[in-house]
Amino acid sequence: MDRLRQRADFLAVANGARADSAAFVVQSLSRDDDGPIRVGFTVTKKHGTATERNRIRRRLRELVKRLDVITMRPHSDYVLVGRRAALTRDFSTMLDDLRSALHRLDRQPNDLAAKNSAMRPSKAFSSEAETGSRQENASKQ
Repeated sequence: MDRLRQRADFLAVANGARADSAAFVVQSLSRDDDGPIRVGFTVTKKHGTATERNRIRRRLRELVKRLDVITMRPHSDYVLVGRRAALTRDFSTMLDDLRSALHRLDRQPNDLAAKNSAMRPSKAFSSEAETGSRQENASKQ
């Protein structure tokens, strides 16, 4: 298991599937290559001082170390976004939460982007949809 370190990788995973928990959010993205599972950790500044954020990150890293690798999809990237509750939540409960979140991610469809694009409404105006493009409508006036 490798670590995510590049910002572009974190941004790519942010567009993938996600599962929420009380102490963290798990984001995942399936890759097309044959590389190993990669995991990244992040905690925003709104969740405390640097010491508290580092403690949250250390707890999240330990969760992944104790997790069975079999519960993660091969050839995937994961990002754990820590929340402030990770400071006080019981560690065994967090481990159960992580297993549950990964199980929920497995049940989600792999092609989430196609699903989201199919649900987006059309940007065409009703008059344009009936009579043609904006340019054609502009030339008619």
